[in-house]
Amino acid sequence: MKKGFLFIFLLFSMVAISQTDFDAAKKLYQQGNLMQAQKIFEKIIKVAPNNLEANEYLGDIFGQNKSWDSAIFYYKKVKTLNPAEANYWYKYGGALGMKAQESNKFKALGMIDEVEASFKKAIQLDPNHIEARKALVELYLQLPAIIGGSEKKATKYANEIYRISPVEGYIAKGKIAEYFNRYTQAELFFKKAIELVQSRKTAQNLADLYKNKMNLPEKAKTILELYSR
Repeated sequence: MKKGFLFIFLLFSMVAISQTDFDAAKKLYQQGNLMQAQKIFEKIIKVAPNNLEANEYLGDIFGQNKSWDSAIFYYKKVKTLNPAEANYWYKYGGALGMKAQESNKFKALGMIDEVEASFKKAIQLDPNHIEARKALVELYLQLPAIIGGSEKKATKYANEIYRISPVEGYIAKGKIAEYFNRYTQAELFFKKAIELVQSRKTAQNLADLYKNKMNLPEKAKTILELYSR
């Protein structure tokens, strides 16, 4: 009986220590101390290798450091452990897509289908997943037509974003118009987004368009000053 109580005591002690470590690592991550956070999260998964949150944070850390192979490893692990979580598929597809961008064309071609499928899986699991749709918009804009790139496909997902969040939908439509050098149309969409949500975040898209594409730096500056108050 005493051995049983001792086992339970040790078990709860380990859980308490693990939670303390997790809270410390999470705080370090939020403060931007990624290296220190990484060390603690790695310590946690040595004791609890299937800890979903610790593994996801490690994927996030390696992703921010652009260590795509490591990010892919951890995101693949969490989506395998919990395949019903949409964000795991989204993050896995994102890391895989970034690796594809940095790979040679032949290797990248072999990854595109899995990137696309991962984003679509996230949407299947969470019908309101905006970020996965944004990723598909970007994917279809960047891909050559011969391997699946299409303005029509990008617009389809921009329209879906609009149905979920009109402001995000206008931004997505603006990005499409901007990509195809339809700057006046893009300006209109970005202005519609600002009308719905007046913030620096929404104004930034219009400011970037003015500064980087329309050669209107003063107009860009005015927009940011207006919506930064």
